[in-house]
Amino acid sequence: MNKFIAALQLLLSALLAVATVATVVNVVLISSNQENSISVVNVMIGQGVLIIFLAALSRILFRKGLLAWRAATRAEEPGAGDDSPAS
Repeated sequence: MNKFIAALQLLLSALLAVATVATVVNVVLISSNQENSISVVNVMIGQGVLIIFLAALSRILFRKGLLAWRAATRAEEPGAGDDSPAS
């Protein structure tokens, strides 16, 4: 079950990374528009905040998912949690 949750965290991290890149592309396309009104500036500021939030959340989920995946993989190895010396 831990490996499943870790995989979901890694998948969500990848989806958030894709959303971050798509938002960056959207900001670039909006900024290249000739009509620069106050609403365009407001959209760019809002999307800038959204980009920071998405990137941070993606990184947090990636690190947590990777740590959980490694811990679950170590727990599945033969002899894991076995305190007796191998002979």
